[in-house]
Amino acid sequence: MEALALEKKAQRNAELRERLMQLKKERNAIILAHYYQRPEIQEVADYIGDSFGLAQKAKETDADVILFCGVHFMGESAKILNPNKKVIIPDERAGCPMADMVNVEGLRRLKAQHPNAKVVAYINTSADVKAETYICCTSSNAKRVIESIDSDEIIWVPDKNLGHYVSQFTDKKMIIWEGYCNTHDQLSVEDIMTLKRQHPNALVVVHPECRPEVVALADYVGSTTGILKFCRESSHKEFIIGTEDGTRYMLEKDSPDKTFIFASKYLVCPNMKVNNLKKCVEALENMKPEIYVPEDVANRARASLERMLEVAPA
Repeated sequence: MEALALEKKAQRNAELRERLMQLKKERNAIILAHYYQRPEIQEVADYIGDSFGLAQKAKETDADVILFCGVHFMGESAKILNPNKKVIIPDERAGCPMADMVNVEGLRRLKAQHPNAKVVAYINTSADVKAETYICCTSSNAKRVIESIDSDEIIWVPDKNLGHYVSQFTDKKMIIWEGYCNTHDQLSVEDIMTLKRQHPNALVVVHPECRPEVVALADYVGSTTGILKFCRESSHKEFIIGTEDGTRYMLEKDSPDKTFIFASKYLVCPNMKVNNLKKCVEALENMKPEIYVPEDVANRARASLERMLEVAPA
């Protein structure tokens, strides 16, 4: 019965892929997917990347329609950078709890308390927050963004763990918001130490959204793209992975001869996994859910995103 169910699922996915490719051609659409998406979505994407790479690709595309397979703030960023293009997402419920942890009112109060500080917002924020921000960053270029700013005082929102990590590489005063990624923040020292005992020859690689005490145990700390590159180029054959489970697809594709042990079975972002092939097809058929960003908000937020794109990843 299980084999029959898997066969039917594979057949259904093949039909959905065929329909999706047809719609993509008809709509002159590009499919962008984050590394945390389901494997079947990564398989059909025109480009797979982290937040920085996806923002770059969104700005460069000459497609009329962007189907953004990620979470809501990513679709907003694509729309801000492409105001004349139609940006749709498979499921409008795909939000980001971390992005929801910072709001405009709170940020404005903090700015009033620190009038000489410049705001750096992790790209995992809403368009409204980006509009209150001097420059955005991603985990791949955060350190360079901080050093690019002509201010000795930085307001950092919203991820406290990434903020703590970046603060170790600068002498600037950083006022750090108390947000966090629900998925990465739950990874514990015990999770890592248990696996290190079981796999003593494995290298530990983690995302800087993890807690500082977890980051301190890592052999390599970096963005998703950085983790993929490190594992691909390393001569080691075994790795303990401290980031979202969706990266397994590209890790195993890049390095089929290596072993990847994910540090916890809970490293799964439920918001990223809301999207599936059926919803992608329906989005292109119906041309919705569509991302809208008010023009005044988009105009102010665009400057912070464009400044970000001028700072290359580390």
